[in-house]
Amino acid sequence: MNLAARTMTTGLAALACLFASAPAPAWSAAPEGNAPMCVAVWQTTGRFTKTGFARNDCKTRLRLKIMWGRGMDGDCQTVDPGKTISSQVFRGVRSFDGANTC
Repeated sequence: MNLAARTMTTGLAALACLFASAPAPAWSAAPEGNAPMCVAVWQTTGRFTKTGFARNDCKTRLRLKIMWGRGMDGDCQTVDPGKTISSQVFRGVRSFDGANTC
């Protein structure tokens, strides 16, 4: 095998390993944290920040906070039914951990 073919084969193998070990997407079908099942949670990732969201789809008012791994969590907030809270952090090692009651 010539050098170009070996280089391409090695590169494709490395790329396959990269995709095989890629992390799971940031969203989840099931709520994360200890918030009730009627709370929807998700995150968006921008160029410099990540924003975590929690929407209260329950029939009652809740006290919720956005949870972040490797740093401070969002503030505890009162959330009326149908309303959404959010918390924004700088990207990096922070991971979105869902929402907790508080």
